[in-house]
Amino acid sequence: MKTLKLLFVSAAALMLSATLVAQPKPWVVPANFKSMKSAIAKSDVSTKAGMAIYTKNCASCHGKAGLGDGVKARALKNSPGDFSKPEFQSLSDGDVFYKTKTGRDEMPKYEGKLTDEDIWNIVNYMRTLKK
Repeated sequence: MKTLKLLFVSAAALMLSATLVAQPKPWVVPANFKSMKSAIAKSDVSTKAGMAIYTKNCASCHGKAGLGDGVKARALKNSPGDFSKPEFQSLSDGDVFYKTKTGRDEMPKYEGKLTDEDIWNIVNYMRTLKK
């Protein structure tokens, strides 16, 4: 009986720790970015430019269709997310711009690697990845 109780407590502790580890920390976006509107008008030209930049820099983790299933995704500690989901598509353009520009943890920082125009083109492309 004592062994069974110890086994149950150990299993419960393991499940709790796995749950705590699996919960991503909130990604706080500063207010001045949240309210930003895209500096690049949504157009076929912007979307095509964004797709090319996304394919080169983002698809290896986020996947060609933004589903979070890129070839490198399995090696990541955290899911790269699914851009087609309403939770992502409901983010402001400024939210997406900020997260792409600054990165965190396994998400690389693109500030200094891509221009703001490039990032806005990626944001415009990511808006097309809806289900």
